[in-house]
Amino acid sequence: MARIEDYALIGDCEGAALVSREGSIDWLCLPRFDSAACCAALLGTPENGRWLLTPTDPVVRTTRNYRGDTLVLETHHETTTGAVTVIDFMPVGSLPARNDLVRIVVGRRGRVAMRTDLVLRFDYGWTVPWVRRENHGYVAIAGPDTLHITADVPLRGENMHTVGEFTICEGETRALAITWHRSHDVQATSINPVQALDATERWWTRWAAQCTYDGPWRPAVMRSLITLKALTYAPTGGIVAAPTTSLPEALGGVRNWDYRYCWLRDATYTLYALMSNGFFDEARAWREWLLRAVAGRPSQVQIMYGIAGERRLPELELPWLAGYEGSAPVRIGNAASDQFQLDIFGEIADALHHARRFGLDFVESGWKFEQALLEYLETVWHEPDEGIWEVRGGRRHFTHSKVMAWVAFDRAARDIEHLGLDGPGDRWRAMADRIHAEICREGFNAERGSFAQYYGGRTVDASLLLLPLVGFLPIDDPRIEGTVAAIERDLLHDGLVYRYRHEDDVDGLPPGEGAFILCSFWLADVYGLQGRRREAQKLFERLLSLRNDVGLLAEQYDPHLQRQLGNFPQAFSHIGLVNTARNLSAPGGPAEDRQRG
Repeated sequence: MARIEDYALIGDCEGAALVSREGSIDWLCLPRFDSAACCAALLGTPENGRWLLTPTDPVVRTTRNYRGDTLVLETHHETTTGAVTVIDFMPVGSLPARNDLVRIVVGRRGRVAMRTDLVLRFDYGWTVPWVRRENHGYVAIAGPDTLHITADVPLRGENMHTVGEFTICEGETRALAITWHRSHDVQATSINPVQALDATERWWTRWAAQCTYDGPWRPAVMRSLITLKALTYAPTGGIVAAPTTSLPEALGGVRNWDYRYCWLRDATYTLYALMSNGFFDEARAWREWLLRAVAGRPSQVQIMYGIAGERRLPELELPWLAGYEGSAPVRIGNAASDQFQLDIFGEIADALHHARRFGLDFVESGWKFEQALLEYLETVWHEPDEGIWEVRGGRRHFTHSKVMAWVAFDRAARDIEHLGLDGPGDRWRAMADRIHAEICREGFNAERGSFAQYYGGRTVDASLLLLPLVGFLPIDDPRIEGTVAAIERDLLHDGLVYRYRHEDDVDGLPPGEGAFILCSFWLADVYGLQGRRREAQKLFERLLSLRNDVGLLAEQYDPHLQRQLGNFPQAFSHIGLVNTARNLSAPGGPAEDRQRG
């Protein structure tokens, strides 16, 4: 199995696939990000589904790149007999009720022998479909799913695989494709690969042209913004945290979670990164998604939903999959959907506040929703919760959670004061002041001279880096300086930031995970606010060096193994890259304008 960082992402803003450097699609979910994978070798073996397209001649060198500002992947193989490029992409905006994945092979030099081996297994590698030959390809069908396999190279069915061998010469082009549609629908028409490539490239290029960032790290920022866009679900406006499930936070460990859902927190971070760089359509679409998803009593608001607003996301284990490098169990669904996390109220209020500040059109229903949410928050902000890291070791009074409750009332009161919105501004300002005073009293450990992870605790948590970034206290406040120093002392290892220490058994799981990439971006932002620009830029450049060859980041990084860990690519990590690049490109702005998470 390839290393996590050896994969590249392709997608159509509905589903996604991961392609290895060798040319194997080991993860493919159609028609949605959260659909049961039809290629699940990433979490098992090739017999759980994969699509290999690679030279049979010995490969001397392989390089990859995305074509310009698009999600069209080019993999260049040089062999002992010639050179070939494989172009992988998923057409954006295909016909309704169908999704396509196209692979085009282009001969660059000499002659290269190629082979393809397609193993389709529905339901995460469990179901072997019926396969029949049809016209110039094959049809695989099982239950609700049908995949049409078409190619202008010879294919044959063999041992539940669809295989083929062909030779491509300089100047020649061959195309292969699979098309998903519902098994009870009429047969899908064949796709024109060349026209689809042209249309997909033009679509991504037009989208990327909206970018307003023009700083020194534009290529890295643009790649991260494209990755974030690829994690949006076009039909509904939902935004997933990552396109994968169960990639481990520690190799061989049990910290394996399904991230193919819409966390309110992650989505608000994504929206800020997009809006601050000129992309607003996604914010409008997400706001509409949000109002549909949370419809009902405020007390029923969840921390995450399905990409169409589904509320029930039961967590299940798939015992037939061995897990990535033996990291079991493999999970689908996420039990954290039932958790109580106070910080999401602040994230939502902050996102809507920034949408207004950026000039997004005002929607009365959005303000009414926010008012209802804050009225509910007035009754629950004092309760313990599971916190930003979704601990499974019991609820506590997490300091970050209380700070984000303060953010919720502060931002709403500010919008009433400055924008003239209708609402109890004085009451919410008083509530913000009350929460602020409690945090300073209960969340600060005077003996250590820093804020603590939770009330009465001694340990620190990387989320405390957000206190100055959301404007809770000035960057030069001694309590903030002490907190930053404690995080550097306790959580900064090998130049990277870990979320928290595991000695207190706060999260209820066996210890062991990588450095959390977003937290290191937070520290770079804090360094920038402190005037430690050289340190901020050095850390930022270190984080840029962790990206793979096509600019992608997972959730975590193990500096000892020098490997990326966790679900991939991870929205959090790319959000951090985008926001920190913007902060370092335009230093000196107020805290809330520099980085909001």
